Amino acid sequence: MTKREQNHNRWFATVPPDDCNHLLLCFPYSGCGASMYRQWPDRIGDTAVVPLQLPGRETRMSEAHYGTYENLAERMTAELGPVLDRDFSVFGHCGAALAAFEFARHMASGDNRSPTTCFVSSQVAPDDGPYGRFLDMDEDELRGVVVNLLGLVTPTKRLVDFFVKVLVDDLAANKAYRPERSATDSFGIRAIGWSADEEIPHGLMAGWARWGRCTSLVLEGDHQAFVKAPGHLVDALRAGVEADTRAL
Repeated sequence: MTKREQNHNRWFATVPPDDCNHLLLCFPYSGCGASMYRQWPDRIGDTAVVPLQLPGRETRMSEAHYGTYENLAERMTAELGPVLDRDFSVFGHCGAALAAFEFARHMASGDNRSPTTCFVSSQVAPDDGPYGRFLDMDEDELRGVVVNLLGLVTPTKRLVDFFVKVLVDDLAANKAYRPERSATDSFGIRAIGWSADEEIPHGLMAGWARWGRCTSLVLEGDHQAFVKAPGHLVDALRAGVEADTRAL
């Protein structure tokens, strides 16, 4: 992918450096956009960190929501598949892990470049879900979640209302995700649990082993620890990409 193509790529929030041989495509947390990765480094070793901008939020606010993870993966594969010219991995946390996994499956099933690693953080396997207390919240309860996610002292009602709608639609995609189980050897799965995670206890993530070549690890931290890209997470991402690259 040339730099010019990257600049006009509506999915990529940043332009990956030409001297990086690997991309880490990061799916935003439910209800959020690419800016949620603003505390992450631009690169991890030889890997460029590329936050993804999904339809219906931030710079793509005027676009309709994607509806389902399958629809999202199909659109992304059609648009990104032909132009991805270097190895890549994907990362997603909580509901975004399912979106990342479905995209990885789509890319691996056709003639496109298959991902090296799919990092699924704080999420149960697809056939063990849907799981999580947010899925059963009403819109009033979700407003409190959105205010916390925005991180603003006094967010406007209009802004909160908009992101509540995005979050509701994202959660609906999570609830609707029922893929037929089919294990794949095309890419490695790295299931990342968190020691103090009360939303998705790491002990519930063992099911990922049914879906492919899975390595599980538990990192210190709570459900939101990933937002600040702690050093032990960055180290795990680097090690995972390197190990799965060697296994190809």
